[in-house]
Amino acid sequence: MSEITPVISATGLFTPPDSISNEELVESFNAYVARFNAAHAGEIAAGTVAELAPSSVEFIEKASGIRSRFVMSKESLLDPDIMVPRWAERPNEELSVMAEMGVKAAQAALAAAGREAKDVDAVLCAASNMQRPYPAMAIEIQQALGIEGFAFDMNVACSSATFGIQTAADFIRAGNARSVLVVSPEICTGHNNMRNRDSHFIFGDVATAVLVEAKDIAPTPHWEIVGTRLKTVFSNNIRNNFGFLNCATPETIGAPDKLFIQEGRKVFKEVVPMVAAMIADHAGDLRLDPAALRRLWLHQANQGMNRLISQRVLGHEASEDESPTVLDTYGNTSSAGSIIAFHLYNTDLGVGDTGVICSFGAGYSAGTVFVRKVA
Repeated sequence: MSEITPVISATGLFTPPDSISNEELVESFNAYVARFNAAHAGEIAAGTVAELAPSSVEFIEKASGIRSRFVMSKESLLDPDIMVPRWAERPNEELSVMAEMGVKAAQAALAAAGREAKDVDAVLCAASNMQRPYPAMAIEIQQALGIEGFAFDMNVACSSATFGIQTAADFIRAGNARSVLVVSPEICTGHNNMRNRDSHFIFGDVATAVLVEAKDIAPTPHWEIVGTRLKTVFSNNIRNNFGFLNCATPETIGAPDKLFIQEGRKVFKEVVPMVAAMIADHAGDLRLDPAALRRLWLHQANQGMNRLISQRVLGHEASEDESPTVLDTYGNTSSAGSIIAFHLYNTDLGVGDTGVICSFGAGYSAGTVFVRKVA
């Protein structure tokens, strides 16, 4: 019996209606800094409290390449007294915020593929943070879409979507499913420290969906999954210690490590060579020339990281056509970033063109999905 070939039939994207520019973000952050420094002027003068430094548009764009980001709760994020998302808690009988985002992205993917809910066998919710431990977000999304079969959550931080794609592809290869939705709702502003100068600008909110199916039922055109590979290496350099066991040590609830923290320089130095080598090695094992890849849809975390990874893989500085960027308008959207890039920048490729979807982040974790355009 020949192995079933998994393909990407379609993708979907939900973008929140509101966006925050760097100018708006800096105005809010600097207002907070001015208030903090004024309120602690005595301690700052005595040397017992560190004075906070203001941010700037130039600093943000030089450090990251980000110019704006879409968000689910603009007003509260820009309020110097709040600086976190805020909305009314929904009753258990109502669709949760993250599930609602995921459903909209999934519906877009299904519509693009000409599929109905009854055609799908499984839903994987692959994201960096879930709204709750249980019931699984994936099962809520499954129920809202009217899909039978099974669903579960998985979290590998920024690599969750590519890990989800490989998991879906493996289900299809094994004959356990023929159509699988990988949904990645990300409210990254909920775990970002908007009062930290080094990270207040990084994240945005979004949801993506990838429909992975058996080739014999896929619509035309589609993307054959040529190969997938996953890698993890433990590191403390990107971390978030928020969790249900925080109640065991209430004195540390609200500490900075209960939100996103990272050692940015260490991450850059260690992740860039790891990911570049992973892409090149995987391409070689698939008998592909990495320098001949038509497009790299990379994780959208940092413009400098993507530039250097692309250069090491392709052997030259990549053009925007070879390695497209969505970071400038979406910010870092964790697991959704490389999928947004693929979603927005794949229709112009021709039959037989080959590229790689690659995500990387906390863990460390990294995933590569090589795809080829099929008529």
